[in-house]
Amino acid sequence: MAFFQSPPQLQNTYAADPLLQEYLALQLPDALARFEPELRHLGELAAGELLRLQEADRCAEPRHVPFDAWGRRVDTIELTPLWKAAARLAAEHGLVAIPYERPLGARSRLLQLALLHVVEPSLDVYSCPLAMSDGAARTLLDLAHPALVARALPRLTSRDPARAWTSGQWMTERTGGSDVSGTETVARQDGAGWRLWGTKWFSSATTAEMALALARPEGNPAGGRGLALFYLETRLASGASNGMVVHRLKEKLGTRKLPTAELGLEGAAAEPVAGLTEGVKHVASMLNVTRLWNSVCAAAGMQRALALARDYARRRHAFGGPLLERPLHADTLAGLESEREGAFLLAFRAAALLGLREAGEASAAELLALRTVTPLAKLTTGKQAVAVASEALECFGGAGYVEDTGLPRLLRDAQVLPIWEGTTNVLALDLLRALAPEGALPALAGELRAAAAAARDPSLRAPAEAALRALEHALAWLDRTAGAPAAREAGARRLALTLGRALELALLCAHAQGCLDAGRGGRAAAAARRLARNGVDLLADEPDAAGAAALAGG
Repeated sequence: MAFFQSPPQLQNTYAADPLLQEYLALQLPDALARFEPELRHLGELAAGELLRLQEADRCAEPRHVPFDAWGRRVDTIELTPLWKAAARLAAEHGLVAIPYERPLGARSRLLQLALLHVVEPSLDVYSCPLAMSDGAARTLLDLAHPALVARALPRLTSRDPARAWTSGQWMTERTGGSDVSGTETVARQDGAGWRLWGTKWFSSATTAEMALALARPEGNPAGGRGLALFYLETRLASGASNGMVVHRLKEKLGTRKLPTAELGLEGAAAEPVAGLTEGVKHVASMLNVTRLWNSVCAAAGMQRALALARDYARRRHAFGGPLLERPLHADTLAGLESEREGAFLLAFRAAALLGLREAGEASAAELLALRTVTPLAKLTTGKQAVAVASEALECFGGAGYVEDTGLPRLLRDAQVLPIWEGTTNVLALDLLRALAPEGALPALAGELRAAAAAARDPSLRAPAEAALRALEHALAWLDRTAGAPAAREAGARRLALTLGRALELALLCAHAQGCLDAGRGGRAAAAARRLARNGVDLLADEPDAAGAAALAGG
């Protein structure tokens, strides 16, 4: 009889995730029983109905329809069936609404992002418009006048799918992505209002009902300070387009279900969010949220890849038994799992800090830590997500390279995570700026030291000490490069990844101690020891500027 390999099977994505269950039991002990049925329900949908729709939908992509049958410009975008289902599900489960409803006060972000973590890998990156909608809601609350908040916030946070809005975040232009100082979109006053003229080179939420966009009011100086942040709705009350033309949808490596467009603004009616200058500064509230979502989606993607790889290792028999029983394969999976656990805890620490800030309960040190932990979480988890997805595909051998298994999508979609919302290098430089204010570096170091100090069990001594050694090395490196800006910039990525990985390890040690104290076993402690062996300190003591220049220039 011919042999046919059994494909991997996905189990309930909440019930089969011990880390998530441990974390919520420790962080939400008084509330978990109330919300666990919803987590289990979403976990069942993610592994069942949504996964089947995702598999059936594999080759479907959004389609741009520029004209109707009679030649009128309509610029509609037909979305995939899964995206339509995702829009309903996201509204009904409050994936944007929860932190604004605040059912758990400062801990509401943890609940929101736990629900997201369970279901996101089955939604074909519908998390993108949700993240931008959450970011827009936060930005309007932080900056906008009451009338604008009253207009948009109830729709952005609605649980009624027929009423819920999503928002775009239109920043990137042909002049550059991360460097928006050269923005060419112009804002011209039109009576009592404003109209925008220009091109947005990447607009990942063209189907949204509203957007926040950067533009330069006529007469303003060049550079970032001359930009303003504008609110606009994509359709007029009549249903006609608000001065927008979709030039084309992007052909991308991954996130192919996400309709990313080149968008023309041809007199789009808009309203300033907070004055007519400092637009880049005003985007900070949005980026705090979208970078947080990026981090949680990175952790969720890693968990999905590993869940499939683990199940396959149980089913795949080779060399005399299941792959999972081969020491080398088990060791490979263990190393990947430790990376996933560190990434999860770093992302959720950023979420906890944001929740404290939103509830008005953050200390001065926690506010400073939020400013550094957010870029650290985004850049560190983004790099981990790509590496883990690549290794997970390798665990399937040739099947991991075949499109109709659905596995290559895991890697293609992961690759965007280190890119959008700020590349690794851009965020490493942002971290240097975030560390500049007085107290910022002690606040970040305090986060790491407090987590490491929580690890009292002897089995956690070595990984906790490894995290502290990496921190001390980073602090010494910062001292040495204080008067050498070129050397500091050249090492910024290694500094950021060292701090990010060291904080992950310290948080994993603290989590493991909590699990031991609660009688939940030593699984998390094993993950901490393994993450330490993977390595956390990436800093070099001696700069090699001449060698770097020679190598970079070829």
